[in-house]
Amino acid sequence: MKKTLLRLYVSVLSLSMVFSAFQVSAQSDPTGKRRITDSYAIKDALVITGPGKEAQLSTILMKNGVITAIGSNVNIPAGTRIIEGDSLYIYPGFIAGASDAGITKPEDPERPDGFLSSDPPDEIAGITPWRSAADQYSSSGKGISDLRKSGFTIIQVQPDGGMLSGKAAIMLLGDENTSNLIQENTALVASFRGSRGMYPSTAAGVMSKFRDVYKNAEQTKNVNDQFGNNLGTRRPEFTETSQGMQDVISGEVPVLFSASSELQILRALKLQRELGFKLVLTGLENYEKVIPQIQESGAGVLIKLQAPDDKASKKELDEDASEAAKEQLTRVQEAYQAALAQAAKLEAAGIPFAFSLVDAKPNKAKEAINKMMEAGLSESGALAALTTNPAEMLGISRVTGTLEQGKMANMVIATAPIFEEESQIKHVVVDGYVFDYETKKKKASGEAPAEGIEIAGVWDYENAGPAGSNEGTITITKVDEGYEGTITYDNPSGSGKASAPISDIELSGSTLSFTFSVSAQGTSIDIEVVGEISDNSMEGTMDLGDFGSYPLTATLTPNFISSK
Repeated sequence: MKKTLLRLYVSVLSLSMVFSAFQVSAQSDPTGKRRITDSYAIKDALVITGPGKEAQLSTILMKNGVITAIGSNVNIPAGTRIIEGDSLYIYPGFIAGASDAGITKPEDPERPDGFLSSDPPDEIAGITPWRSAADQYSSSGKGISDLRKSGFTIIQVQPDGGMLSGKAAIMLLGDENTSNLIQENTALVASFRGSRGMYPSTAAGVMSKFRDVYKNAEQTKNVNDQFGNNLGTRRPEFTETSQGMQDVISGEVPVLFSASSELQILRALKLQRELGFKLVLTGLENYEKVIPQIQESGAGVLIKLQAPDDKASKKELDEDASEAAKEQLTRVQEAYQAALAQAAKLEAAGIPFAFSLVDAKPNKAKEAINKMMEAGLSESGALAALTTNPAEMLGISRVTGTLEQGKMANMVIATAPIFEEESQIKHVVVDGYVFDYETKKKKASGEAPAEGIEIAGVWDYENAGPAGSNEGTITITKVDEGYEGTITYDNPSGSGKASAPISDIELSGSTLSFTFSVSAQGTSIDIEVVGEISDNSMEGTMDLGDFGSYPLTATLTPNFISSK
């Protein structure tokens, strides 16, 4: 069914954020999607069909969203749209084991008369196993385009809610005009999130309530089985909660339990041992010490696709710093490296794992994986965590996870081997739809600042966009060995100016780059600014991802007292 979408013209640095409706079509789409014909051939590319496979010069033929041929001697039928794959690398489309992209939070129910905080109704307490993520999902929602641009083609979305928020669903990140639903009801989503001001409000309370809900649902199932097999048995009373738990009780779907810390992991494993349900641990951040327990449990594992903050680990101390300060810094640096090495230790233990993208930034995904690889994760293990492992966990390996004839036409097409620093994603194919992305010349990384170049101070900038010319300021301050700063822009929610912190500030040669994020009407956009500096002026671009790139000019009023 055709959907009317809202096109977002973002004016940050110089763009006004306004929304105007437009109809999506194959010929007019700011995401770069095109499917003028149902038949495509990607010709003479270097194809990596799956983890551990060598790149082979091949042609991939696809029709109606399915790979119909792959190899070095593929016959291309007349009328097929051809993409020249010369110097391009093709990988299976990435799959996320858990994500909240495109999900909207349901309205909180009103508290009934006579409400008791010690015994609230299930829905009020965040116990809603009957809900479905498919009902909360929009293919044009927040984060979808960013995930696709980062190579993700399939995600398991989880509903927003409390300790038992509902059932996860598997979605394609494809054309907005189709349902994109692969499978509903793939896992019950659980967490140790308590209910504010009512029971259960603590982790211990959540565990106790989970046991009660599970055992009550189990008893209902037993009574129902007896009712169906024995005369004279009373009909069971099904509640929404017990009905929503039945496929977990029967072992048809697992519990997708969010457990970021070692303590939470142990608590989830304890519940699994007691009650016997299938378990997938998700959102893992600190888990090294409990890897043996995870391995023994047989639980599925989704680690958070996010590298820990390394600002403290990069800090350098003065020579006259105290021994206590030096020891503290050493501990911080060791902890940072240990956190990155956890994925490699899962791989060494033979535990297949995939990634959770909840609260992660898609544009930082490659950086996080590369840091894990530097800490010991193999390239094959990294690609498996993005493709075959999640496909197996989600039960869809028959149709996706590798590039093979008969499987879905989901793939990532890059300018170089995908984990290399200079590699950029040029196309993403989802369900046979081709999404095109602009690639740009990479700036030199780590190059020393050119002599005489200064960036600390206040930059007055101007740039042009669809809403005309706009102005604002970029304030940069020198801090230790790096920089921090803010940017002002036209407020997308009304008149006047708004501001946001800028991050990843880097001066390489005469090239200044930084990023920041802007939110408007529930949509968040990550923006990158890159400019060339000459004297106290800068010329560059602001890249809004799917929404285009726009010219930027700026002049600097230096801050001669900029260090702190």
